[in-house]
Amino acid sequence: MEFEPLSMGNDVIEFDMIGLGDDAGIDIEHPVDDDDDDDDLVSGYDVPIYTGTSSVGATMGPYIPGLDTNLEPYQGMEFESEEAAKAFYNSYARRVGFSTRVSMSRRSRRDGAIIQRSFVCAKEGFRAEKEKNSLDGRVKRPRAETRVGCKAMLVVKIQDSGSWVVSSFVKEHNHELVPPDKVHCLRSHRHVSGPAKSLIDTLQGAGIGPSGIMSALIKEYGGISNIGFTERDCRNYMRSSRQRTLGGDTQILLDYLKSKQAGNPSFFFAVQGDEDHCMSTILWVDPKARTNYTYFGDTVTFDTTYRSNRYRLPFAPFTGVNHHGQPVLFGCAFLVNESEASFIWLFKTWLEAMSGRPPVSITTDHDRVIRAAINHVFPDTRHRFCKWHIFKECQEKLSHVLSKHHNFEPDLHKCVNLTESIEEFESCWSSLIDGYDLREHEWLQNIYGDRWQWVPVYLRDTFFAEMSITQRSDSINSYFDGYINASTTLQVFVKQYEKALESRYEKEVKADYDTINTAPVLKTPSPMEKQAAGVYTRRLFVKFQEELVDTLTFLANKVEEEEMIATYRVAKYGEIHKSYIVKFNFLEAKATCSCQMFEFSGLVCRHILTVFRVKNLLTLPHHYILKRWTRNAKSGVIFDVRTTDLLNGAQEFLTIRYNNLRQEALKFVDEGASSLRVYEVAMSALQEAANKVSHATKSGGKLVISNGTCKEDLHQNNDATTNCCDSQFDTQQSSSKDDQDRTIEKLTRQLDRVRRKCEGYRSNLLSILKDIEEQKLELSVKVQNIKLGMKD
Repeated sequence: MEFEPLSMGNDVIEFDMIGLGDDAGIDIEHPVDDDDDDDDLVSGYDVPIYTGTSSVGATMGPYIPGLDTNLEPYQGMEFESEEAAKAFYNSYARRVGFSTRVSMSRRSRRDGAIIQRSFVCAKEGFRAEKEKNSLDGRVKRPRAETRVGCKAMLVVKIQDSGSWVVSSFVKEHNHELVPPDKVHCLRSHRHVSGPAKSLIDTLQGAGIGPSGIMSALIKEYGGISNIGFTERDCRNYMRSSRQRTLGGDTQILLDYLKSKQAGNPSFFFAVQGDEDHCMSTILWVDPKARTNYTYFGDTVTFDTTYRSNRYRLPFAPFTGVNHHGQPVLFGCAFLVNESEASFIWLFKTWLEAMSGRPPVSITTDHDRVIRAAINHVFPDTRHRFCKWHIFKECQEKLSHVLSKHHNFEPDLHKCVNLTESIEEFESCWSSLIDGYDLREHEWLQNIYGDRWQWVPVYLRDTFFAEMSITQRSDSINSYFDGYINASTTLQVFVKQYEKALESRYEKEVKADYDTINTAPVLKTPSPMEKQAAGVYTRRLFVKFQEELVDTLTFLANKVEEEEMIATYRVAKYGEIHKSYIVKFNFLEAKATCSCQMFEFSGLVCRHILTVFRVKNLLTLPHHYILKRWTRNAKSGVIFDVRTTDLLNGAQEFLTIRYNNLRQEALKFVDEGASSLRVYEVAMSALQEAANKVSHATKSGGKLVISNGTCKEDLHQNNDATTNCCDSQFDTQQSSSKDDQDRTIEKLTRQLDRVRRKCEGYRSNLLSILKDIEEQKLELSVKVQNIKLGMKD
């Protein structure tokens, strides 16, 4: 006879069997995950009821828990049920300092009932060798060894009366026991109680995240050890609570995403399931988001604002910054599970949707779980914690300090935002902490340890597309501000999502229109200002203009010159003590500044522009104009700043060819995926095209014209050359080598003339395409204005 494995609570339970009396029971043993996994939330033992005996065989009345908190198990001790025995041993283990689990049991051969249980120390036995998960024999997630062969245990067996009696008790452990202030971390003692659940639900409904909830619980219960569970347990409970709250509403979102994909095969979405086969995370990326990422995917913000204040829904968009400095969408996630594994899945799936090209930098909330996931998926991407989220967290963690010392917050902002070097920040931070006697404050110690991920002086060498260190960028604000709030339901969200996309698009079209159709007011006679006005978008030009005008108040003094590089000390007039170091390579017209504004924002600082003015550099070198900030940032055709060099720029034409091929290929993919038959035809055509491209690559890409058709490899196809001569130029074929050489030379000259004409045509085509782009923008603005007028 076979029996189902027994499970108690949420524990994973292992059974061994020990013989009992005349009923030769069935020994059953099940493997147990012996890792002390933080992802599992143990339900605990809510109602321990047991009886006791004063000595072996001398039965007493029911034992009432709590009368003797120091009671120790002993042989012959009697319990009302096996659950009561388990609860008592676990309570004893909490006092002593170890974790328990069910190890071995025995079932009756007569009726299959449990007749004996063994409760052991969690460190009992040794870990079994498991199959390796990779080809090289390494385990995917290596974990610390937790079992050391401890013999401590409690064995109970059932009596004819129905009560359970201790038949064996081993007290001694072969390892160190856990002190009382750490015992709450042990697996069998972690339990989210009813009152704690109620408080978590209330705080979660108010938009407070796991870290904030744990802080509130610590205050409520008088310490972390009194709570009875960890932050990870809190996260898992919040996840299950979300699943219960959302219920079937998630199907509304899934139906919406399926309909979008049915209308456009390029629409991407994916769903992650958890270990309970419940929906855990949804990710979707529309075609426009993927296109935006190709233009502006150098820096990304993963916005989890919903966890900290405003959103009821667990909704997190991936956003960036477009050429107008406006937020642009790169994808959206709907999060139910906030575990590290869930974030890793999310980031990996999003990266696959973006063709596997990671961003240069990414900004997130200050969260250790998100940091671990980003380190795993984006090892080469610079990860920054949002400074403004940390400042907000400061108001919660240091409320007592802020109420007592009104100058602390502005002093903190000055220390973080206005220091110009790492040395200056370190000195200022030390003075600030000592001045307010906060050297031992745990939260301040933690954020100081993470300073290289949020303090500007540590991040200025990386591009984040921000124009100002001290002012909050629009890109940090949520893309969906004004459309989703704390009262937004999932049904309303789907509609508001579409409205937000339309509104953002209208704002971008309006910014494009203003850039093209309104001329900025120039403030200097500088040719560089006029050049920038014709290249940058309006908003970026205003920023550049501010930097350029400020150079009139700056002085640059040469302090060193070494070969091709001169070093300047640049300072504002009257503020010589606050200077910046600019190194200028006059041969390459390249400069670097100690403020690192160009590296951080992609816009040249006033200090470098001051040196350019001193060196009479009248126009901005092309390598200081980032395409992502120009008015043609999203154009498939590159309109380079150096129009006079257009015909000679091999790199520019390479980019043009690349973009044209890419656009045609994307169209081909969309059409080719429409049905199975069309897909098969498309694959066949692609294979044929691949063979032709490969042959052309091997032959150096040489072409001749024969009967109006391009033929490959002039030197390998003499027949094609002869046909070309016969049909186009009426040239008599000659068998002599001299005649062939003269024919080839003549054709080569004609080919060169044709190439020059093509370059001229291409130049004209670029101008025409530019006009078309501008006309498209004007028409888009007019259409949007008409729509708005109709709504009014």
